[in-house]
Amino acid sequence: MEKRFLLVEASVLPDVFLKVLKAKELLASGEARNISAAVREADLSRSAFYKYKDSIVDSENSREIVTVSATLLDETGALQSLLAALSAAGASIVTINQSKPENGAAQVAVTIRTETMQMSADELVEKLRRQRTIVDVRCGI
Repeated sequence: MEKRFLLVEASVLPDVFLKVLKAKELLASGEARNISAAVREADLSRSAFYKYKDSIVDSENSREIVTVSATLLDETGALQSLLAALSAAGASIVTINQSKPENGAAQVAVTIRTETMQMSADELVEKLRRQRTIVDVRCGI
């Protein structure tokens, strides 16, 4: 199913959507140390937060930041290939964290800004899954 995006004035939305935005802002600013604290402060259930967190973005804050988490084969050039694919997609890399390789693979988390990407995060994940050196890949906030 193709995703469809709508730009809706916040005042006509149910309160739950605004509370999800508040919880995300609390997490992003560091005012809330974890999701439990953020949803408590926003007067929101954890289940509602998890249900809507990836679907609600504040259009005023176009600097959407997501984390791409991947398991890479322990081969020369694996990280370079991942970073090249992110760059080719138009993502702006913010941070890179990689574990030391164990059992032939290493975990890497790359935080990116998505506002200049030419594709959605889901399309990016599908593109990355086709790389030979990527065992597994996920994208989230």
